[in-house]
Amino acid sequence: MINNVERLPVSRVSDTGRDSIVDEVVRELPLTIILNNRELVTLLCSPANLDYLAVGFLFSEGLVKGKNEIKKVVVDDKNGVARVETREDKELANELLFKRLITSGCGRGASFYSAADVQNQAKVESQTKISTRQVLSLMHDFQQRSEVYRATGGVHSAALCDTNSILVFSEDIGRHNAIDKIFGECMLKGIPTAGRLVITSGRVSSEILFKVAKRGVPLLISKSAPTNMGVRLASDWGITLIGFARGRKANIYTNEWRVVAE
Repeated sequence: MINNVERLPVSRVSDTGRDSIVDEVVRELPLTIILNNRELVTLLCSPANLDYLAVGFLFSEGLVKGKNEIKKVVVDDKNGVARVETREDKELANELLFKRLITSGCGRGASFYSAADVQNQAKVESQTKISTRQVLSLMHDFQQRSEVYRATGGVHSAALCDTNSILVFSEDIGRHNAIDKIFGECMLKGIPTAGRLVITSGRVSSEILFKVAKRGVPLLISKSAPTNMGVRLASDWGITLIGFARGRKANIYTNEWRVVAE
């Protein structure tokens, strides 16, 4: 039995009739993140690696800057609560206090950053380069990694890679959550992200670019499409954005100098 999957009876219909079968359906959990005893957000997510999700979300939203700020992370899996305590109390803007968003992160996602945050984001200066063969090989390995997706078709995946292999892998019902999980794991385990690659199964929108840029990641690869703002920000921030990486083809939207011939 695969973790995070529930088996349910269903009726399967076709042009030849109807059958009773057992299907595997991905599990879903509402996770409430509480920062220093203040309820911040509720995310609909897959019930795995909730500590990574909480920490990654807080970092992505600029509420935690690094592992040294975190005093304690306590996850209550049964009730869907992640309590994060920092060494110094965080002063949250009034509009963030007790703001209760419920999202899987597949639409716009829960996001607290402002236009000023986007304008102040530093350009990624990494000289990391990758070959076309390595891009397609990594994507092939990435697509074979998720047992839950193969069983249910109901999750997104994300991975941190070097140019040859997958280093950290995560999956979630939300594409934003999957990204936050890999960055949360990197933060808690001290895994460097600068100069490395991120692969995602999901659409690349502006929020995804913002999460990746904050970690100094120079290459973002997706099997799906980008948005126009995602492309614009990738160009502005010096990130090589590759979309529709499937089979033997991929589209390079920005900073194509990082993708080199064999």
